[in-house]
Amino acid sequence: MSHVEKELSSQPECWERAAGLSTEHGHALGDRGERLAVVGCGTSYFMAQAAACLREAAGLGETDAFAASEFPVGRSYDRVIALTRSGTTTEVLDLLAQLRGGTRTTAITADPDTPVMDAADDLVVLAFADEKSVVQTRFATTALTLLRAHLGLHAEVAVADVRTALAEPLPEGLVECAQFTFLGRGWSNGLAQEAALKMREASLSWTEAYPAMEYRHGPISITAANTATWMFGNAPAGLAEQVEATGARWIEGRLDPLAELVRAQRLAVAVAAARGLDPDRPRHLTRSVVLTTP
Repeated sequence: MSHVEKELSSQPECWERAAGLSTEHGHALGDRGERLAVVGCGTSYFMAQAAACLREAAGLGETDAFAASEFPVGRSYDRVIALTRSGTTTEVLDLLAQLRGGTRTTAITADPDTPVMDAADDLVVLAFADEKSVVQTRFATTALTLLRAHLGLHAEVAVADVRTALAEPLPEGLVECAQFTFLGRGWSNGLAQEAALKMREASLSWTEAYPAMEYRHGPISITAANTATWMFGNAPAGLAEQVEATGARWIEGRLDPLAELVRAQRLAVAVAAARGLDPDRPRHLTRSVVLTTP
């Protein structure tokens, strides 16, 4: 069994632990009414998108999400929360350094024994969700669970659903598809983007992701009998029927959207295996992007 398989299978326990930590780190995760930004790179950026959408939709304060390299440094925020599994990502550390002394910062990380310990004002450590794999699975979903619990939006059904996502077989024939599209709405759009990234990283798949209502504005043109379209959350009226009319596979998101992401993680590993790829050694990737100064 690969590292990534072991790690993704441990997510129910990680989510339960993270939910229990949310009150301990309440202030560091942002107070009601504060203007927040959530930043990250790669997978962490997509989790930032989901968290920001959840917070603002709940009426808890204006919340933006940025790739760390694209943060508008001149914009005013009460706090910036950085998601960084490794604690060593160059763009995140550079941003925290720029914000030092001007904007309060929090880093959510898996490894405190890294430069992020000194770079952020506040630190939340999820060491139990750290990973050996290059491909992120449990740290990302555990960090988002922590933030969902802090917002009062985590429910026990999410843990029950992730157990179902790990136990149920994947839909028959899905692994053999040639192209995969993931769709989301609201906070699940970030999850759809992350599902597509997992498929690219682990299995080198042709994969795309869109807000669900945007799918009909062009992307549906690639849909065919050897493709699959997977909806995270409730689908717009009529979309399932339109996709099925093309002959493509339509995968309905029946579970909590974060649990659906775990199903997609399993699909990425299954497709990698079918193609003879090692998901622990994704092509051209490292566990953390650390850039050297020219």
